[in-house]
Amino acid sequence: MKQSSLPALFCLLCLSLRAAAPAEPAALANWPQWRGPLASGVAPQVDPPLTWSETKNVRWKVKIPGTGTATPILWENKLFVLTAIPTGRKLDLAEAAARKAALATLPSGGTREVSTSVEPPQEFLRFTVICLDRQTGKTVWEKVACEEAPHEGHHRNHGFASASPVTDGTHLIVSFGSRGLYCYTLSGELVWKKDLGKLHTRKSFGEASSPALHGNTVVVVRDHEEEDVLLAFDKRDGRELWRTRRDEPTAWSTPLIVEHGGRTQGVVASSSGLRAYDLKDGRELWAGPKLTESVIPSPVYSNGVVFVTSDYQKKVTYAVQLGRTGALADTDAILWNYRAHAPYVSSPLVVEDLMYFCSNATGRMTCLNARTGEPHFEAERITGLQNLYASPVAAKDRVYVLSREGSCVVLKQGPKLEVLATNAIAEKTDASMALVGKEVFIRGQAHLYCIAEE
Repeated sequence: MKQSSLPALFCLLCLSLRAAAPAEPAALANWPQWRGPLASGVAPQVDPPLTWSETKNVRWKVKIPGTGTATPILWENKLFVLTAIPTGRKLDLAEAAARKAALATLPSGGTREVSTSVEPPQEFLRFTVICLDRQTGKTVWEKVACEEAPHEGHHRNHGFASASPVTDGTHLIVSFGSRGLYCYTLSGELVWKKDLGKLHTRKSFGEASSPALHGNTVVVVRDHEEEDVLLAFDKRDGRELWRTRRDEPTAWSTPLIVEHGGRTQGVVASSSGLRAYDLKDGRELWAGPKLTESVIPSPVYSNGVVFVTSDYQKKVTYAVQLGRTGALADTDAILWNYRAHAPYVSSPLVVEDLMYFCSNATGRMTCLNARTGEPHFEAERITGLQNLYASPVAAKDRVYVLSREGSCVVLKQGPKLEVLATNAIAEKTDASMALVGKEVFIRGQAHLYCIAEE
């Protein structure tokens, strides 16, 4: 079901040519953050391989110690990966019992929900940043951010190294959530670190929101079952620039930073709605429509419009035109809404006038007209795609969709569903892909793959 606002849509068509803020040229040639150079999954300067397998077009494959689902990022010849490595060292029994008892004392009720059904881990983990050589996959440097036994567990399909790092080519910003926020040089020297305190997530499902970076400002959102806050830090020294209180249950979405109308704003998706904050001082600029609980997908931006979607017990997708302030939910700033087949985990992909996403956590693909919300096709089953957590990416008029089983279906970009290739590696894959130059980087359950034409 779709509803649209035609007057606002006409205004959008008039303004779209000057609405988008271009990424820096250096960023366009790299994969510097969660969802790539435009924070959208689109890689405009990339010519990736069409086909591969475990034995075809694999330039290198290296084992990554520990576990993690953070998307690797890349700047020039360096690839950065986060992981949590078991140490074998355990908490003593008294400390383990005390931690479990502490979880039971946390407040709950209303929309807040803390569960002790997920056992807190008793083993210390080594939270580690690894830098690999892009051409060979060999380790350039490896730094341990901290060694800690996490205070709460995570969902069985989740982990402790799920937030993707971000870089501007000089600073590398790393978030291990409750284990801290870190800034390194690209040579691995620690510049600063911040202890932001413990997060207590809904049902102890774990943490995932990635940091965002714009100019000198690092933005971190902490929506959980206690005090929620949006924070900004100076990337150069870690100095806190501002903090804005929020009132949200747990969400796992990553902030989206956009420039529009001469103003830079951080857009955050959460249960009470899509909200934007002035990046200068953290002041709320506008509040959009209400979303579902347990928001995981990140919003995306294209041609003056922010697109957001979520799926937990109901399905919502909205297109919100930028340029307004205040409460937008009942205004024509909401260009259209679509209430079917929304993704639960993966984020949507908007490329040109097409919006792609997969239903729930399955491989059923939907494509909408991004300007009107009208469906081109809906919940189409694609052979080779089953369960799906990774977000789709686009390059060279193609859409790459990676499943949890290690298969990747390549679609022709367009309003009709056309499969160009079906590829597979022999590992489970929950992290989203990274595309740079003529290469595809895929993080499997145990290995990192560099896919390139032989």
